[in-house]
Amino acid sequence: MTTHHRFLHRAASERPYFSADGETYLAGTQLRHLTKDLPLRVLSEEQFASWRNHGYVVVPEAISPDAAKLLLEFAWEFQGLDPQRPETWYEERAFRSDLDRDLFVYGFVEAYQHQLIWDSRQTRRVYDAFVDVWDCEELWVTLDRLNLNPPNVRNRSRSLIDTTDEGFDIELHWDVDTTASVPPQRVQGIVALTDTEPDHGGFQCSPELFRRFDEWKAGQPADRDPFRPGADRTGFPVVRPSLSAGDLLIFNGMLAHGVAPNTSADGVRAVQYLSMMPALEEHGELRRSRVESWRTLSTPEWNATLLGDAVTHESLRYGPAELNGLGRRLLGLDSWQGRTR
Repeated sequence: MTTHHRFLHRAASERPYFSADGETYLAGTQLRHLTKDLPLRVLSEEQFASWRNHGYVVVPEAISPDAAKLLLEFAWEFQGLDPQRPETWYEERAFRSDLDRDLFVYGFVEAYQHQLIWDSRQTRRVYDAFVDVWDCEELWVTLDRLNLNPPNVRNRSRSLIDTTDEGFDIELHWDVDTTASVPPQRVQGIVALTDTEPDHGGFQCSPELFRRFDEWKAGQPADRDPFRPGADRTGFPVVRPSLSAGDLLIFNGMLAHGVAPNTSADGVRAVQYLSMMPALEEHGELRRSRVESWRTLSTPEWNATLLGDAVTHESLRYGPAELNGLGRRLLGLDSWQGRTR
């Protein structure tokens, strides 16, 4: 057995990575250079090669189209929006902060622990796809939310958000510091709840920039923006992968990506954010926080942009989700080494 990523049963001091939050990881081997030990479960050899070369891969029907439809219906219901009455999508509301307003514009749905959300997380095909890209079986799932983005007009117009010349840009950005001597590793994913339509906006990325990143970087100034690429889109085109409801798209944090605005007249784009990372079972505080969030439906604490619903918090709407054996381990409630916690 080689030592690339089969590390979860070793002592923490022997593991070839470090992570403080279960989101970004430092490791000697970048995922694009990963040599597989485990046999592929979901991805084909061609898909795995494309993942390494282009920074993303699409897994068809990771969840069923019916499951995606139920999640889409839940996203509407949770926010009190009527899919048949567009006027309900833009009702005026008070915002707790500028961040709260920005999240509304971007279409975030502040639900994290509903049973339907957990049903996706603990689906075997979803888990097996992340095992393929990490070459690791002992994973934790991110406790993330949904997104439902109607046309970006009126009080959902992106013009309401101040533009900046550097740093995060919703249109195209990296999720990690690409100027670091050892770039952090991060893997993210989205499950499509609607089919991709050209004018509905949605995930876009620059796979050619990912493939030729070292070559591109060599010609950039030392003080370039670590998070916003200034690449020429003629030579490094931005593409929008086609997704059907239920498809899972997994992407590398080193892939420049973003979300295009919804310019349609009345269409809606919706996804579930869902990713998995190597478990940090010795990180007791993080594990307890994750389990407590599931048990009490408290808003997860791993990211300052997770706010919880301002009108009726999800803890006041329904109880904890039922977890299967896989879900218990993906949360951290049960140990991957067989010890129940």
